[in-house]
Amino acid sequence: MFELFLGIKYLKAKRKQRFISVITLISILGVMVGVMALIVVLSVMNGFRADLMSKILGVNSHLLVLNLSGPFSDYRQVEQDVGREEGVIAVTPFIFTQVMLNNGGNVSGAVLRGIDPDSAGAVIGFKDMIKNGSLSSLAETADDFPAIIIGSELAKRIGANTGSLVTVISPEGKLTPLGRTPNTQRFKVSAIFDSGMYEYDASMIYISLTDAQNFLALGDKVTGIEVRVKDVYQADSVAKAIQERLGYPFWTKDWKVMNRSLFSALKLEKLTMFIILTMIVLVGALNIISTLVMVVMEKTRDVAILRAMGASAKSIMSIFMFQGLLVGVVGTIAGLACGLGICQLLAKYKFISLPSDVYYISTLPVQVEIADVSFVAGAAVVISFIATLYPSWYASRLNPVESFRYE
Repeated sequence: MFELFLGIKYLKAKRKQRFISVITLISILGVMVGVMALIVVLSVMNGFRADLMSKILGVNSHLLVLNLSGPFSDYRQVEQDVGREEGVIAVTPFIFTQVMLNNGGNVSGAVLRGIDPDSAGAVIGFKDMIKNGSLSSLAETADDFPAIIIGSELAKRIGANTGSLVTVISPEGKLTPLGRTPNTQRFKVSAIFDSGMYEYDASMIYISLTDAQNFLALGDKVTGIEVRVKDVYQADSVAKAIQERLGYPFWTKDWKVMNRSLFSALKLEKLTMFIILTMIVLVGALNIISTLVMVVMEKTRDVAILRAMGASAKSIMSIFMFQGLLVGVVGTIAGLACGLGICQLLAKYKFISLPSDVYYISTLPVQVEIADVSFVAGAAVVISFIATLYPSWYASRLNPVESFRYE
């Protein structure tokens, strides 16, 4: 193909065309920087999303099974029915309520969760969260005080540590002849957990399911069932199947629904950053247009000679399209190499640190997704190709007779 041969040849500047060569290099750099920035930013945002999701799903289950009437008693049968559903790995009952926590006059609000120590570990990642103590300590009673596990930030706030005696106050209370009065009970801190999410570490406490039932006077009732599924991204489908199996008055809620606003904001932010950074690629594309326009003006005599020798307008257009497309492809490949290299360095050496007291992460998380890399590369090449259309079409419309008249 002589069109491709001439397109490559025109990229090699002669002594009198050094300025055009510099503009061509700037065009390549423009595309390269745009692609590199897109790869790095999208990979960091993917890493941030994956890290945030792992922390949220480390504290919460993949989906919940609840009852419209509130706490229910036939939860063992519900567990068996849910466990038979395809895609379900493990289930565990739980109790959920809001309480007050007091330690030596230091009071803080907290979210109390009653869990089954035998089955909760298969649904929630307690193994990675608990730093001091163990989950099995909830089944033990120390000095006639039931055990409790509290978050690390909450422990700092009320000045508690492993072995401390804390008082849990339930606002719902218990019914007496004088009316409803707050219910209080002392617990011994058997372990402290650190999930990496400040909101959870500063407000969550765990006690055994039996202790929660006794403390809240629920009898043999639970708030709901927590479920772990095989594929977290199919949690909504499994939740729908479970709801159809159980029927009224049960209803399900998966992690996507519980964190919809957060992940929608992250998705919107990712799209916005993609659109903004694509502008850098557009700058490179504009440089390609200016380069081709100058090359067409410089090669007017060459175009006239080719047309006189029988080259079609389509062939002339192909020459300059190949030239501009080569600039875009080279810039895209260079940008991919630099972007993936920076992501590899960020993941391996973690040389960009963040203040852990402000953010829940100390380094930038990086996760490269093939779909994003392919989309960015394709978009850069397409934009570069579109940038070649007008200068190439203009070159194909040159009249060889008019070009020779002034030579």
